[in-house]
Amino acid sequence: MRVNKNKIVLAIALSSISCNSYSLELGEFDGTKVSIGGYIKAEGIFTDPDGGDRYFDSSARQSRVNLKIDKEVKGHDVTAFVEGDFWDNAIDASDTSYAMRLRHAYIKVDDLTFGQTWTGQFYANAPFDVEILDFYGTGIGTVSGSGAVVRPDLVVHYTPGGWRFSLQDPVYDDADLPDMVASYTYRTEAGHAFNAAVTGREVQTDIDDSEFGAAVSLAGKLNFGDTSLALSGYTGTGNNVYSGWGYNGATNPSSIAARGEVDASGDLVSTTGFSTGVSHRFSEKLRGNIRYAQVKADEVAPSVPDDTLEKINVNLIYTYLPNLDFGVEWRDRSAFTMPLRPGGQQVEVMAKYKF
Repeated sequence: MRVNKNKIVLAIALSSISCNSYSLELGEFDGTKVSIGGYIKAEGIFTDPDGGDRYFDSSARQSRVNLKIDKEVKGHDVTAFVEGDFWDNAIDASDTSYAMRLRHAYIKVDDLTFGQTWTGQFYANAPFDVEILDFYGTGIGTVSGSGAVVRPDLVVHYTPGGWRFSLQDPVYDDADLPDMVASYTYRTEAGHAFNAAVTGREVQTDIDDSEFGAAVSLAGKLNFGDTSLALSGYTGTGNNVYSGWGYNGATNPSSIAARGEVDASGDLVSTTGFSTGVSHRFSEKLRGNIRYAQVKADEVAPSVPDDTLEKINVNLIYTYLPNLDFGVEWRDRSAFTMPLRPGGQQVEVMAKYKF
């Protein structure tokens, strides 16, 4: 058994606040590898909302920690992973004692993963997107635009080869079937990658009624040395709560209308979205990203004045020291998206240390 006493002390200290990680390997104990990781992120956001007063807000709530355990058991690779952050879903700015919330808790055995973790929609797009700083803007314009919000109580992934088959705890509580995703990823020797996905789920259309909706998604990332190009698009019905349509997305699941999933006649709303982004590494320490996204519905959501959401992100990220980044991002969105993200412009400055 290989033991580093300093690392053990660190692990005990972190366990006292239920936080652990996976980037820093603590050691191998009787064939079990234990590691911790995560990051500390401090951000300040200047907001100039459409039709409102300017304001500034700052926080370190995004900071997260996790614990990862790996072991080979009778020829099978077994992994356990748990992660939490301090976002707390609190919106009371006067209270800074943010509680820890569960982000991930899953077990992986070879190609099978089960537990609370990212959805199949998220994996169909996130690996093929560019880097942005907006905590609530990840994936907008794609089939997984609410990826940071919708993290089902239970997800099962089966990943043979380039395939991924996902069964997810349904967003609709009375659904007869789990929410489903099937996707395939193809990677070339030149470093390009492409993904095609089909999603399906039962959608609540009235108090006791529902319909089955499906959507298709295509995503890809082309790499050309220091520059990469990301493209994605999706269309269909039934995926609105995952793609963020209704602008509140899954943050108000008790209201059918707020989700923007059905129209006044009770029929499923169709949405179409796309995103395009460019990443470039200017030097060993400096990189930048530009991203544009749009989502359009065939029926306006009841609580918003328009049927189209547009969003643009532009950022620069500087690696001051290994694992320590400083960044600045300007963004503009045409409508309210998720809590604390109004329509209008924002400028974020941040510092993030990954461990």
